[in-house]
Amino acid sequence: MSQQSLSSPSNEVSSERYKRIFQKFASVEKNGEKFMTKDDFVNAIAPGEDYTKLQKAQYGILFSVADQSKSGILSMSDFTVFENLLTRPDADYEIAFRLFDTAGSGKITREQFKQILSANIGKDAIPFDFECEWLKLYTGGKTAAHEMPYKEFTQLLKGLQAERLRQAFKYYDTQTSGYITPDEFKKIMIDIAGHKLSDHVLENLPTLSNVYAGNKISFANVMAFYNVIREMDMVERVVRSAVTTSKDGTITKADFLLTAAKETRFSLFTPMEADIIFHFAGLENASGKLTLRDFFRLLESKWEHAVPVAAAQPEIKHGAMHDFLKGSYGFLLGSISGAVGATVVYPIDLVKTRMQNQRSKVVGELLYKNSIDCFKKVIKNEGALGLYRGLGPQLVGVAPEKAIKLTMNDLVRRNLTDKNGNITFTAELIAGGVAGGSQVVFTNPLEIVKIRLQVAGEAAKSLDAPRPGAVAIVRNLGIIGLYKGASACLLRDIPFSAIYFPVYAHLKKDVFKEGPDHRLAISELLIAGAVAGMPAAYFTTPADVIKTRLQVEAKKGQSSYNGIRDAARKIYAEEGFRAFFKGGPARIFRSSPQFGTTLMVYEVLQRAFPFDGASDSANKALAQATAPAEDLSYLQSKNALKILLDVHYKFGIVPSNVSIPGVARA
Repeated sequence: MSQQSLSSPSNEVSSERYKRIFQKFASVEKNGEKFMTKDDFVNAIAPGEDYTKLQKAQYGILFSVADQSKSGILSMSDFTVFENLLTRPDADYEIAFRLFDTAGSGKITREQFKQILSANIGKDAIPFDFECEWLKLYTGGKTAAHEMPYKEFTQLLKGLQAERLRQAFKYYDTQTSGYITPDEFKKIMIDIAGHKLSDHVLENLPTLSNVYAGNKISFANVMAFYNVIREMDMVERVVRSAVTTSKDGTITKADFLLTAAKETRFSLFTPMEADIIFHFAGLENASGKLTLRDFFRLLESKWEHAVPVAAAQPEIKHGAMHDFLKGSYGFLLGSISGAVGATVVYPIDLVKTRMQNQRSKVVGELLYKNSIDCFKKVIKNEGALGLYRGLGPQLVGVAPEKAIKLTMNDLVRRNLTDKNGNITFTAELIAGGVAGGSQVVFTNPLEIVKIRLQVAGEAAKSLDAPRPGAVAIVRNLGIIGLYKGASACLLRDIPFSAIYFPVYAHLKKDVFKEGPDHRLAISELLIAGAVAGMPAAYFTTPADVIKTRLQVEAKKGQSSYNGIRDAARKIYAEEGFRAFFKGGPARIFRSSPQFGTTLMVYEVLQRAFPFDGASDSANKALAQATAPAEDLSYLQSKNALKILLDVHYKFGIVPSNVSIPGVARA
C-alpha cells in the first residue's frame, strides 16, 4: 500500500514541484550536486514575504527541522522530506515537537521545555513561572519527573497560551483587584496573540475598556477576548452562515447568537464574547448591523487555509451562439429596465420639453406659468394620454441607448483600471464621457422625433390642425435632419454621463458599502441611482435647453437658430440667463427617478432570471481562488509556525548570545 501511495499521480506532481523549487533557489554546488543554504531555504518557502508580521529569523526555525544532519546545508532529499512533512495535518505540532526534542529521543523533559521556551520568549517578555502547578500536571514535580511523548506534548502546547494569559494577568494585577489597565491588556495580547490579529484590532485593543463601565479590564474580559481568538474559525463560520440568510447582507448581535445556537450542539459563545466580537468588528460601523467585511477586520489577513480549495473547474469555452444569447440577455434586460424607467417619468419629460420650448418674449406664446400649470393644461386640453405623447419613439430608443451607454462605460472603466482594481477619478470621468458620447448615434434621431411629437399637441390645439405622427416627422426631416442638434446632444450627454457614472459608483461603494460580501438592497440601488441623477441632470440643463430649441421646428414669429453658439446668444439676449435653466426642476424630477428605477428593475430582473441558471446563493458567496501550486508551500510553511507563535509572537528571534541545543545558527 505504501508503495502505491508513493507512486500516485499526486505524489509525482508534488515531487516535480519540490524539485523545481529546489533547483530555482539552491545556490551551493558540491561535486555536481546542488544544496540550499539557510537563506536559500527561507527564500524558497516564503517567496515575496515582506517580513512585517513574521521575521526572516522565524522562518529560519524551519531550517533547523529540515536540516536533520545539522550540516548547515540542505540536499534535494532533505528539502523534499521537509515539504512532505508540511502536508501532514499536524505539521505545526510535529515541527514544534522536533524543535523542543533537542536530544532526538522522541520525548521532551521539563528542562528541555524550560530551556527552549526561555530562550525564545526573551528576557523582556512577561516571565513564565516554570514551578506553576499547571506545568507539574504535565511534567511531574522535581521528585517524580515525567517525560512527554509527542501526543502529550501537543496537549501541553494547546493549553500553554491560556496558562501564560493567566500568569500575565496576575503579573500586572499586583493589587489582586481583578483588573488591569487597557495598556497592560494590550501588552498581554500582543505577546499572546499579536500574530493572529490585524493591525486594525491591535491598534484598538485598549478600547475594550469602553465596552463596559469603568476604565479597566477584568480577567473575565481578557478570557472572553482570548476565547474569541481561539474560536475565530467558528466565528467566521457563524458569521458567513448568518450573512447568507440575511436579506441585506448584514447581521446584528442577536442574529449572530441565534445562528451560533443553531450551528453548534452546545452553547459556544457567551454574551460577553459576542459583545467583544461586535465591538472590534464594528469600530468603523456603529450601526450595530455588520457585514462580512466588517468581521474580516478582526483577523490578520495573511493567515490563510493551507489546504487548497477544490481544484478549479476548467474554463468552458462557449460557441458563438452562447455569446449571442448572453449578449441578447443583457440587451433584453436593459431594454425592459429602460422602458419601465422611461414610462414612469415620461409625463415629467413631456412637461420639461414644453417648458423649455416656451418662448417668453413672443407675444401670445406664454402658454404655461410653470411646470405644474403645464401639467394641468396638458390633461385639460389633450387628456391623460397627452402626457404620453411621443412615448413610442422614446421606448424604441431606450434599448440601444442603455446598451451602448452601459457597455461603453464598463469597457472604458475596465481598460483604465489598474491590476489592483483601482481607477482614478479622472479615468471615471473619461469612461462616463465616452459612454455619453457613444449613445448619441442612436438617441439623437429618436430625441428629435420624440420632442416634435411632444410639442405637436400644443401646436395642434392652437392652430386647430391634425397632429403629425412619427413616420410623417421622419419623412419631413430626412436622414440629415434626424441629426439636427447632435452637437448640442453631445454637449448634454457627455457631461451628464461623466457626472452620473462616477457619482453612482462612489455612492454604492462609499455610502452604501457595496462589496463582494454586501449586495445592495433594492432601496439602496434606487437611492444611489436617483441621487446620482440629480447633479448630472441639473448641471446639464443649459445644454438640454439649447438642444431642444435646435430640434424643435420654429413657428412663425419665433427666432430660428444656426448652431449652438447662435442659439445660446439669442436665448440669453431675448430671455436672459434664467432661460438656460427652464425645465431644470422637471429635468431633475425626471432623470433621478428614471435612472433609479431603471437600475432597480435591472437588478431585480438579473436576480429573478439569472443567465445560465446561476443560483442566487452563488451571487452571495465570496469568490475563493485556488492557491497556485507554488504558493501552497508558502502557505503551508507559514501555517506551520502558528503553534510556535502561539507560544510567543517573537518565537525564533533568539539573541545571538543564546545557544539552543540541536538548533543550527546562521
